[in-house]
Amino acid sequence: MGVDRGSRISGFISGLLLGAVIGAGVALLSAPESGRRTRRRIRRAASQARDTAEHRWDELAEDVKQSVDVAMKGARRKLKG
Repeated sequence: MGVDRGSRISGFISGLLLGAVIGAGVALLSAPESGRRTRRRIRRAASQARDTAEHRWDELAEDVKQSVDVAMKGARRKLKG
Protein backbone atom coordinates (compact mmCIF):
# COMPACT_ATOMS: atom_id res chain seq x y z
CA MET A 1 0.00 0.00 0.00
CA GLY A 2 2.85 2.40 0.86
CA VAL A 3 4.61 1.73 -2.43
CA ASP A 4 1.41 2.51 -4.33
CA ARG A 5 1.06 5.83 -2.53
CA GLY A 6 4.74 6.61 -3.11
CA SER A 7 4.45 5.87 -6.80
CA ARG A 8 1.40 8.13 -7.03
CA ILE A 9 3.27 10.96 -5.36
CA SER A 10 6.31 10.35 -7.53
CA GLY A 11 4.13 10.33 -10.65
CA PHE A 12 2.44 13.55 -9.60
CA ILE A 13 5.75 15.29 -8.95
CA SER A 14 7.18 14.04 -12.24
CA GLY A 15 4.12 15.30 -14.09
CA LEU A 16 4.33 18.62 -12.30
CA LEU A 17 8.00 19.03 -13.22
CA LEU A 18 7.36 18.04 -16.82
CA GLY A 19 4.49 20.51 -17.07
CA ALA A 20 6.66 23.26 -15.59
CA VAL A 21 9.45 22.56 -18.09
CA ILE A 22 7.06 22.50 -21.03
CA GLY A 23 5.34 25.67 -19.85
CA ALA A 24 8.66 27.44 -19.39
CA GLY A 25 9.77 26.34 -22.86
CA VAL A 26 6.60 27.60 -24.49
CA ALA A 27 6.85 30.90 -22.60
CA LEU A 28 10.46 31.36 -23.67
CA LEU A 29 9.75 30.52 -27.29
CA SER A 30 6.84 32.93 -27.47
CA ALA A 31 8.67 35.79 -25.73
CA PRO A 32 9.64 38.75 -27.93
CA GLU A 33 13.42 38.50 -27.47
CA SER A 34 16.39 37.88 -29.72
CA GLY A 35 17.14 34.32 -30.76
CA ARG A 36 20.48 34.30 -28.96
CA ARG A 37 18.94 35.40 -25.67
CA THR A 38 16.06 32.94 -26.02
CA ARG A 39 18.47 30.06 -26.70
CA ARG A 40 20.52 31.05 -23.66
CA ARG A 41 17.40 31.05 -21.49
CA ILE A 42 16.33 27.67 -22.87
CA ARG A 43 19.76 26.19 -22.14
CA ARG A 44 19.62 27.57 -18.59
CA ALA A 45 16.09 26.23 -18.03
CA ALA A 46 17.05 22.83 -19.47
CA SER A 47 20.09 22.68 -17.21
CA GLN A 48 17.99 23.49 -14.16
CA ALA A 49 15.38 20.91 -15.18
CA ARG A 50 18.12 18.29 -15.61
CA ASP A 51 19.55 19.09 -12.16
CA THR A 52 16.08 18.87 -10.62
CA ALA A 53 15.38 15.57 -12.37
CA GLU A 54 18.72 14.13 -11.23
CA HIS A 55 18.01 15.19 -7.65
CA ARG A 56 14.51 13.70 -7.77
CA TRP A 57 15.87 10.48 -9.30
CA ASP A 58 18.42 10.19 -6.47
CA GLU A 59 15.67 10.72 -3.89
CA LEU A 60 13.49 8.10 -5.55
CA ALA A 61 16.36 5.60 -5.69
CA GLU A 62 17.04 6.16 -1.98
CA ASP A 63 13.33 5.70 -1.15
CA VAL A 64 13.23 2.43 -3.11
CA LYS A 65 16.43 1.22 -1.42
CA GLN A 66 14.97 1.96 2.01
CA SER A 67 11.71 0.18 1.14
CA VAL A 68 13.61 -2.88 -0.06
CA ASP A 69 15.75 -2.88 3.10
CA VAL A 70 12.64 -2.73 5.30
CA ALA A 71 10.98 -5.53 3.32
CA MET A 72 14.11 -7.69 3.54
CA LYS A 73 14.37 -7.17 7.31
CA GLY A 74 10.71 -8.13 7.71
CA ALA A 75 11.15 -11.22 5.57
CA ARG A 76 14.24 -12.30 7.55
CA ARG A 77 12.35 -11.88 10.83
CA LYS A 78 9.49 -14.03 9.55
CA LEU A 79 11.84 -16.72 8.31
CA LYS A 80 13.69 -16.87 11.65
CA GLY A 81 10.47 -16.99 13.66
